[in-house]
Amino acid sequence: MPKKSTNPNLKPLIAQQEIYESYTIRDDNINWWCGGCGNYAIQNALKRALALENISRQEVMFCYDVGCSGNGSDKIEGYTIHGLHGRVLPLAAGHKIANHHMHVIAEAGDGATFSEGVAHVVHAIRNDYPILFLHHDNQNYALTTGQPSSLTPKGCKMNAAPEGLQVEPLNPLEVVLSLKPSFVARTCSADLDHMTETIRTALNHTGFAFVEILQACPTYNKFTTHEWFLEHVKPIESDFPDYDPSDIWQARKLVEIADPLYLGQIYLDKTRKNFLETVEHKDWKDPSLTETVKPVDVSNVLKTFQNN
Repeated sequence: MPKKSTNPNLKPLIAQQEIYESYTIRDDNINWWCGGCGNYAIQNALKRALALENISRQEVMFCYDVGCSGNGSDKIEGYTIHGLHGRVLPLAAGHKIANHHMHVIAEAGDGATFSEGVAHVVHAIRNDYPILFLHHDNQNYALTTGQPSSLTPKGCKMNAAPEGLQVEPLNPLEVVLSLKPSFVARTCSADLDHMTETIRTALNHTGFAFVEILQACPTYNKFTTHEWFLEHVKPIESDFPDYDPSDIWQARKLVEIADPLYLGQIYLDKTRKNFLETVEHKDWKDPSLTETVKPVDVSNVLKTFQNN
């Protein structure tokens, strides 16, 4: 990767500064992850993408899983919810169905996504829920101090595998592409501009947008570091100028390549209808659940319990 790509281009953000700053958490709540954690750059890229797409914080629902990525729920200003481990995708899908006018963004790490939550990944892709999913791939359970996940490379020594992991890891994008998705992209926390543009593209997708973010974990993953990514990731177009993201077989061959790891739009199916478009009995032009469900006074019910 050319090192100049890590220098963010700030000029387009000048006109959108107000929106960008509206996502910035108040000054008395300090943003902290481990020093050098990829989450800082991912959070920044997300705010930049939303600002550049002119999406205000009132138009977005952020759904966070458990883990270091999930701790971002109190580090961004907006509507946020911190869900159960591995269960962020059904949570996000429920929000979108209840209020289909909102942009819904879900985030989870590799443990939550391809261990506890792997069944939910299958059905989120199968149903093509119209949400954006940011998969933080730092190849370990970092919040629980460095246990191997299903994506940890074979041979890596982790706190819970001091002799080195002896199991082959899953290839997450091979799994995703086998499920006939409508949108798959890969980016990296070492490249802020690339992340920003990838998230912008995903925000404009009308179905389930799966974005894998290769992420450095400076505390527990000593193998695929920030510096390692700088040497081992490349934009797709640098080696494949005629790459066609609509070709599923070409996409599958691309993600089989372990070195370099190619970044960009890996697969796109423009013909597929998303979940809301396939529910024939429901006119999605009608008001959503959040507009049709009326407030109910439950004070009398509460009094009954208080009296007992």
